[in-house]
Amino acid sequence: MVLKSKNKMLTVADVMSKNILFCKPETSLFEAANMMGNRNVSAIFIMSNDKLIGVWTEADCSKLDFSMAHFSEQPIANFMSSPVKQVHTKTAVSELTILFHNYGFRHLLVVDEKNSPKGVVSLSDVIKSQGLEHYLHFRQVDKSYNPNIPILDASDSMTIVAKKMRETRVNAVLIENKTIKQKGIITERDLLNLLRKGVIKESCWEYASWPLLTVKETTSLYKAYQLLEIRKIRHLVVENDKLEMQGVLSLNHIMSDIELAYMTELEVVLEQRDIALKKSQKNLYLAKKIINASLDGIMITDSAGTILQVNPAFTSLTGYEAQEVMGQNPNILSSGKHDEQFYDKMWEVLRRERVWQGEIYNKKKSGELFLEWLTIIEIRENEDEELLYAAIFSDITERKKAEKRITALAYFDELTHLPNRRLFSDRLEMALATANRDQQKLVVMFLDLDHFKQVNDTLGHSIGDLLLQQVGMRLQTYVKAGDTLARLGGDEFTLLLTEVDDVNEILIYATQLISSLEQPFNIQDHEISITTSIGAAVYPDDGLDSDTLLKHADVAMYRSKELGRNSFQLYKPAMNARSLERMVMESKLNKALRNNAFELFYQPKIDASNFKVVGVEALIRWQDIDLGTISPGSFIPLAEELGLIIDLDIWVLNQACKQIKHWLDDGVQFGKVSINISALHLTKGNLVFAVRNALNLWCIPAQLLEIEVTETSFISSMSEAKKVLNALKALDVNIALDDFGTGYSALSYLTQLPIDTLKIDASFIAKIPDEYGNSQIVKAIVALAQSLGLELVAEGVEKEKQLKFLQEIGCNIIQGYFFSKALAASELNQFIVNRKAVFEN
Repeated sequence: MVLKSKNKMLTVADVMSKNILFCKPETSLFEAANMMGNRNVSAIFIMSNDKLIGVWTEADCSKLDFSMAHFSEQPIANFMSSPVKQVHTKTAVSELTILFHNYGFRHLLVVDEKNSPKGVVSLSDVIKSQGLEHYLHFRQVDKSYNPNIPILDASDSMTIVAKKMRETRVNAVLIENKTIKQKGIITERDLLNLLRKGVIKESCWEYASWPLLTVKETTSLYKAYQLLEIRKIRHLVVENDKLEMQGVLSLNHIMSDIELAYMTELEVVLEQRDIALKKSQKNLYLAKKIINASLDGIMITDSAGTILQVNPAFTSLTGYEAQEVMGQNPNILSSGKHDEQFYDKMWEVLRRERVWQGEIYNKKKSGELFLEWLTIIEIRENEDEELLYAAIFSDITERKKAEKRITALAYFDELTHLPNRRLFSDRLEMALATANRDQQKLVVMFLDLDHFKQVNDTLGHSIGDLLLQQVGMRLQTYVKAGDTLARLGGDEFTLLLTEVDDVNEILIYATQLISSLEQPFNIQDHEISITTSIGAAVYPDDGLDSDTLLKHADVAMYRSKELGRNSFQLYKPAMNARSLERMVMESKLNKALRNNAFELFYQPKIDASNFKVVGVEALIRWQDIDLGTISPGSFIPLAEELGLIIDLDIWVLNQACKQIKHWLDDGVQFGKVSINISALHLTKGNLVFAVRNALNLWCIPAQLLEIEVTETSFISSMSEAKKVLNALKALDVNIALDDFGTGYSALSYLTQLPIDTLKIDASFIAKIPDEYGNSQIVKAIVALAQSLGLELVAEGVEKEKQLKFLQEIGCNIIQGYFFSKALAASELNQFIVNRKAVFEN
């Protein structure tokens, strides 16, 4: 920025020349040149009817053809430049320099507010006003002169001189006089003087200035500039150290260097100014955008508390439009919940620290109170400016509610709203400290719902979630003040019982919990029965810290499951070994499935009317190197818990089909092979796909395969079970209903599902014929099957009297130890051969 003084900016009026010259369009070049020479100016402006129409400068002389007759009498209008570039007297010099640079002119006409000419300003005027001559000290002549100045012969005419200037765009040429061995120079000013005389001599040497004034290349531009100013000339010849002429340095060259320096510095300053201005404008724009787009309400007040400005978010948050609050006091938002002391303390902090932050209740236009987070900032750039305040606030009512919810989520189970693992652990730690101090016992109970996974798999997780909620509510009714019921996740619950005096109390309490859950739950038209297995550990007998007590309660709970579920076990040290054994079994079960380490045994089904083998049931067996023989009753429930049961089903299915293929190839007459399928596989495991693949893989007839399902497989998903069983029948596979009579109500299903065979459960067979009630049930089942045309199989026949009873009532297909236990495939082959021999004899 250019300044005239501390407080006044330098303008065009300060640097312009008032020596302004005008002429008419018809003025001859001769007259115009004389006017310019007399006034010592290098430009004349042409006016017509008080209107400025052009400008003519001494630089335009090179455009003339001096060979023309009466060349000086031509009207100046034919050679002027138009239009004339103008500048106002009040224009800043810094802006003027930019105009010179943009226009490419060396002279501008200065006008006032009425557009009246007031002077002329040249770039030289600007340069001299800036005091940039110091720059010339650091530049040498060799950087600025023109080395390509034309050299003409002394005998050449002035017409040739002008033409050469015009063609080469120079303002001076050198003239060589070989006769006297001298060089001279002719400039644009000499052409102007020629016009003033109006006549022309033949030899250009007559107009040349000589001898030439010289400077060396290493001379500073400042010294060259001083020499030109002292001698009142415009050109110097440049020589090297050997006094050889190198070119011509003109005042224009020096001025151009100064201009370049000034323009360079000015461009840097302007660029910085523009960057700063753009940044400032951008910041203002962004600030305005941010304020208007901000979700926080913003209110600006003066020192007296008068509202000056609000943003759109203020309206959204308070309900007040901007025009309703402008000029008002912020107390229109007062909630009345804060006393005078609160506000006094607020202002005390604000005056001391120039900022205040805190929670405050305010009131909307509707009268609704809301909690806001408020920041008040004092705004004053310097002591001379008016003090303002900016209040920035946001409605945190919902955030506060969310914080409470987050706290609840951190410590409470979202589904049941019971304490979660974290809160249970905290309360257990506190209870342990109290129990240790007061020498009291406390109990940690671990509850796990039995077969809960089956509920999720058959009825869906939404039903499972509702069941967990109702279980939690039912258990909560048995929890006394000071104790804690928590849900750890899934179907696992824990109970913390404090101030326990007698261990017998634990047994009574656990029995109450078990009984409470035995009552069915009614959920969305489903009646669901669920039981629980409970384990408990006592402080300090079974552990001194929370981790140990929880671990031991968990071990005791698993012991309850092993003993048949729906029961309670108090921890005993020996259970740790069983818990470790279970962990080992889990690992080995996964490995056994990957390594094909299971084996199928086959228990024959005998037709008691002729004692022929009419079928076999495939039963899985597991013999482990370390654990020995493992009962299916142990590892199948474990497979269900681990999610491996479908994989186990598919393995059995493929192994059975493979064996059927071998028997067919060997001519063994085995009837058909029955396979037990899990409930999960029936409803969720794409059973039809698995059966079709196995039949196709081993190329066996579907009639030789029988799929056994239980009532519990479809009791909760009748439509899905019907769809799957019908698809299996379409493959020509036989369907058997296993454990018939032990479910809920099978009679209606028999007419809806494609059942081929009923298998009477072994629990009924074990009590016939001695127990009248069971005998009657078995008779009813046989009669039902016969009336529906279903095949009957009696399972678990071990005694001859059982066999005879069954024969008498018409049930002839027998399966059980009376005829044979489950046999390996090779043993079954021999069994069939032996039965055939007996039959033939």
